[in-house]
Amino acid sequence: MTTLVLASQSPARLATLRAAGVEPVVIVSGVDEDQLGPLPPAELALQLAELKCAAVATRDDVPDGALVLGCDSVLELDGEALGKPLTADEATRRWQAMRGRSGVLLTGHSLRDTATGHVASATAATTVHFAEVSDAEIAAYVASGEPLHVAGAFTVDGLGGAFVTGIEGDHHNVVGVSLPLVRELLAELGRLWTDLWPATPTR
Repeated sequence: MTTLVLASQSPARLATLRAAGVEPVVIVSGVDEDQLGPLPPAELALQLAELKCAAVATRDDVPDGALVLGCDSVLELDGEALGKPLTADEATRRWQAMRGRSGVLLTGHSLRDTATGHVASATAATTVHFAEVSDAEIAAYVASGEPLHVAGAFTVDGLGGAFVTGIEGDHHNVVGVSLPLVRELLAELGRLWTDLWPATPTR
């Protein structure tokens, strides 16, 4: 079994990987997500993922030979990259702009093999269709606090699930980590997705 280090504090990313049979070691990168200037949304997501991966890969507490995965998500709407809203007012304005429309959830992925130093990186894109939610629904959702802690001010696997009417692409990507893309990045590094599964006990 190969150890995967998840350079993210996202509970949703951790839960997604665990559900897929992977038990990563979590080491939070501490990268300032506001340090990059204005960039196209896909480029911003990828560069932040690469920064998070690089910040963790050089740490002393990373297990020998581990693979380090950095991820960062933004929602692209009207050509703008929307991360986590900073205030309840901002989250409300976001939802007023998003309702009845579609956006593209972009997640940058950067995977480093600490044994070789090789890195494979890519961005996954999933189109998300939002319901025509009412002002009262927006107010209740923002009051729950959930939108303030997630990119794009929504979840598909939490309270916001009822406000997403459809998804085109990998739904795992909307949660925060595209499992098919991680599998492809592993292949680029000469590894198998199944190498991340715990060894099957022999009988």
